[in-house]
Amino acid sequence: MGRMKKSTRKFEAKHLTRTLEERKTHAKVKQRHQLAEKRKKKRVDENADEDAEEREINKAKRRDGDVELFEDMSVEQFFQGGFEIPETERERKRKKKELKRKREETEKKDDGGGEEEEGEEGGDELETHKADLAALLEKDPEFFRYLQENDSQLLDFTAAEQDDLSGIDIMSEGESEDEAPEKKKKKKKNPKKGEDKELAQSDSAGSSIEVTLKDVETWKKALVEERSLRSLKKVVLAFRAAAHVNDVGDDSNGYKYSITDANVYHELLVLTLKHVPDVLNHHLPVKESASGKIRIASDTKKYRSMSPLLKSHSASLLHLLPTLTDASTQKLLLNSTIPLVPYFLSFRKFLKAYIKAVVDIWAANSSDESARITAFLVVRRAAVVGDDGLKEMCFKALYTGFIRASRQTSGYTMQGINLMKNSAREVLGLNGMDKVGYSVGFGYIRQLAVHLRNSIINNSKDSYKTVYNWQYVHSLDFWSRVLSTHCDGLKEVEAGKDSPLRPLIYPLIQVTLGAIKLIPTAQYFPLRFYLLRSLLRLSRATGVYIPLASLLLEVLASTIFRKKPKPSTLRPLDFSTTIRAPKSYLLTKAYQDGVGEQVVELLSEFFVLHAKSIAFPELAIPAIVHVKRWIKKSPVVNLNNALNMFVGKLETNSKWVQERRSKVEFAPNKIDMVDKFLDDITWEKTPFGAYVLSQRKVREEKRKMIEESLRQEKAKRRGGGVDDESGDEKGHPSAEEQSEDEDMEDVEDEDEDEDDSDGDDA
Repeated sequence: MGRMKKSTRKFEAKHLTRTLEERKTHAKVKQRHQLAEKRKKKRVDENADEDAEEREINKAKRRDGDVELFEDMSVEQFFQGGFEIPETERERKRKKKELKRKREETEKKDDGGGEEEEGEEGGDELETHKADLAALLEKDPEFFRYLQENDSQLLDFTAAEQDDLSGIDIMSEGESEDEAPEKKKKKKKNPKKGEDKELAQSDSAGSSIEVTLKDVETWKKALVEERSLRSLKKVVLAFRAAAHVNDVGDDSNGYKYSITDANVYHELLVLTLKHVPDVLNHHLPVKESASGKIRIASDTKKYRSMSPLLKSHSASLLHLLPTLTDASTQKLLLNSTIPLVPYFLSFRKFLKAYIKAVVDIWAANSSDESARITAFLVVRRAAVVGDDGLKEMCFKALYTGFIRASRQTSGYTMQGINLMKNSAREVLGLNGMDKVGYSVGFGYIRQLAVHLRNSIINNSKDSYKTVYNWQYVHSLDFWSRVLSTHCDGLKEVEAGKDSPLRPLIYPLIQVTLGAIKLIPTAQYFPLRFYLLRSLLRLSRATGVYIPLASLLLEVLASTIFRKKPKPSTLRPLDFSTTIRAPKSYLLTKAYQDGVGEQVVELLSEFFVLHAKSIAFPELAIPAIVHVKRWIKKSPVVNLNNALNMFVGKLETNSKWVQERRSKVEFAPNKIDMVDKFLDDITWEKTPFGAYVLSQRKVREEKRKMIEESLRQEKAKRRGGGVDDESGDEKGHPSAEEQSEDEDMEDVEDEDEDEDDSDGDDA
């Protein structure tokens, strides 16, 4: 035998075993396909033989069956039935057996032996019932007329189809589901006086029963004292009629009850919203674990029997909520919904629609503050007890509502917008929101970055408007609050791990800095200051260093400080509610003074973050040199005085840090020791910290004075018949607001419906 080649030996050592196994596997697969083809061919041959036999049988039937089929019929009988071929004997026997089986099943249901689950295959049973009554009309027309006269409800299919509480109507009328069938039959034979009264009212009215205060009191007593399911069903039915009482063109015959008295309407609403959740929790208790997971015994007979009731009540709540205008009633309904949220988890489609309706109240600037807080608690409850998909849906609904409401920003709406920011950010800190929070936050911040990039790349005249509007600015500020809250150093130390949202800090900072630098003109200094405050908040909470001093020192080089300001009688510009200065303010002393105050304030807030840092002297030197040079050339006296004081405090704090730094015994490379430098001293006790603290008190007093003047102005506007509180007496916006609205553009909303798109709005 000759010697094998080196390549052959290499193949045998590395690939031979695997190649043989692959060939065996391929052979087995090929064999299976061959067997399958043989079986398929065999079935085709067998079916062909059966079809041939069946064709022979049909030929024989046609030869002999025609005589059997028509031999007993006269010519008149043949044409009387039209041209339909009569049933054969075999078909008649089959239909007879089917009718017999249906009668036996009906008898079993009447005896209580074969109960079907409520709500299942309701449409098929209704069609079968119609067919049985149609057959009864043909066989026994006299008995059918008797039913029409004495029990017309049995034949009324229209009302049954319109009533979505058909499942509730077949619920037990007893106080307990454990009653024996004999007792139920006795109750039907000997109805109570109240039931006789209701039946009499229903027959006399022809459609519905009028609810009185006495009925409401009776139901209230039964719900509070006995937790009665029967009374609960009546209350839900009456509440359903009350929720639709103002519907235009609504057919009242579709409801069992009707409400015409305002007092009855009010008492019924209070009764339903206060006591229905308690009764439901009594019969279907909600068990919640320490981790927030909830459990309801949904596989029981009681839950299935009460499911139609829950559906009806939820539909009534959804229909009634948008129609309410009174803040106390809105709050009462929303408070009633909070304990019902676990029951609504099974109705996902309804829950999605209801959360959107609740968010509309939360995001409406016209809503009362207490009602908005209660609306947020409903969404928060859904996010706590729901799965990841529901958590994401709740947050996206809140974020979408917030973006929609933030378009109209003024001194009157800013408080409500801040309320939305502070409440929505709490959702991302709930248990189980780690993965959802990061993925959603990454998508939204990325979308903000895409808008900024498109605005930079696009050279059109109005491309900047996609970024320079309130919706975009509020979005950046919102995510700054989110990361400041959940990436706080103290919270992370308590949790023993970094927040999953911490990786979002860097992209948010880069997007915010890019937005600040997009248009560095004096007209957009208010936007720059607003975003710098967001970054200062983020740096203060997370401990991340952000170089902001250079962005503030750039403002001092603006033309508004190089030219002599124009005298004007304009009131000071509110930088907290403005991102674009009106042209009438440019080159005026009011705007110059306002910008100067903002620069000094923000520089102070930036340096106080590092007042205890061992590197504070090196950090302060560039600012001290730049400001001193600027003061020598500046003609603005007031700003020069403020900056002189600011520079003096920087130098004092630098000397204070240098004195303590000279006493340390560790080298600069000992990072742990560097971080603990002056750890035993609070920032307020530093020279620069004391200066900033006194400046904050002065600004706080000034802010209170401005808020008081706004309240007085708002009261005057209301007394003067103002249509729009942010405009003039005729409802027109002011000149300042008109100039701001010129640059207001809706940011693209790519996540209005999570089912249609996975994109994110800005």
